[in-house]
Amino acid sequence: MWRPLWAIIERELKWTVRQRSRLVSAMVRPLLWLLTVGVGFEAMLRETGAANYRAFLVPGLLAMVLLFGAMLASLSMVYDRESGVLRMLIMAPFAHSWIVVARWISATLVGLVQAAMLVVLLGVMGYLNGGISAPLLAVGLLATSMTCASVGILIAVSTRALDNFAVVMNFVIFPVFFLSGALYPVRHLPPWLRLVASVNPFSYGVDLLKHATIRGPAPFFGADFGIGADLLGLAAFTAVAVLVAAIRFSQDSVLEPLARWLSNGRGN
Repeated sequence: MWRPLWAIIERELKWTVRQRSRLVSAMVRPLLWLLTVGVGFEAMLRETGAANYRAFLVPGLLAMVLLFGAMLASLSMVYDRESGVLRMLIMAPFAHSWIVVARWISATLVGLVQAAMLVVLLGVMGYLNGGISAPLLAVGLLATSMTCASVGILIAVSTRALDNFAVVMNFVIFPVFFLSGALYPVRHLPPWLRLVASVNPFSYGVDLLKHATIRGPAPFFGADFGIGADLLGLAAFTAVAVLVAAIRFSQDSVLEPLARWLSNGRGN
């Protein structure tokens, strides 16, 4: 059981490492936000007495890398469905749900690799100093990556074409990011937007990273929820999303051979 599971994970990790342009773009995107949006908003907010906006932006950018990295890693599942690789995996002698678990683990690891690279860059640039909580940062990155990967896998098992995956992912990824407290504190939003942010699982990942990186009193730029609520929200959503994805994929895998047979005109 563990050997085929590890084979799927190893294949995905090798595929990610070989795509160097993808790794570079994963670093460039958050740094552009930090050096353009961060500097601009900090200059504007300094007049109101709310300084150090870029330090507030750091956990949101770490979460951004996890969101884009883990969800894009799930794209390979749709590609394998179109190329026929997934059909061979379905024929393997183990439960189909393990395929979903392996893809989820690999997407989680891809997101963590990219986030670890960004952590090193931010540390070199001086945005992550000795005031951070390293254990809590590690837990936050892992939990957030697991949640982002579960969202990507849930979309991937429900999509049969690469074009559809891209449309659905863009429809999901930007509202999830912008309504998470990554760019502004949730507690300062209007009530209805605050409600939307509170049911957004990504909000709890961003907030957990805020607890790890923003230290000391922060009357304006600080965490919005408790650490316990963050962990509970991330764990609950991840468990439900992976379970639903595994059930959905197992059902589709049983019916897929029949669907292909009928689509080829052999059912007449």
